[in-house]
Amino acid sequence: MNISQINDEYSVTGQISVADLDTIKALGFKSIVCHRPDGEEAGQPTFAEVAARAQELGIQIAHVPVGPMGVTPDAISGMVDALDDFDRPMLGYCRSGARSTATYQKSQHLRG
Repeated sequence: MNISQINDEYSVTGQISVADLDTIKALGFKSIVCHRPDGEEAGQPTFAEVAARAQELGIQIAHVPVGPMGVTPDAISGMVDALDDFDRPMLGYCRSGARSTATYQKSQHLRG
């Protein structure tokens, strides 16, 4: 994992594994948003696999996939909901962290 901090409430990283969740918890993250659609790449863990372990660890988690259409209004709305409902600091992930960064940035104008 190569975690990049955007600000005090939000950081991003590339694809995580189920095994990474213990480290994510130890680093103090309280919530996660997955911006990667399931099945995008061979060998990628499914959201359900990651979510099951995150929930065991007490980490809130949401799936707000951003696919080939880019950051859609639905993705922005889902991100705003996660930011409104989940404890922080929050970690967003996708393949490289770029979609997680873009979705967060585009959600900021709606949060006032």
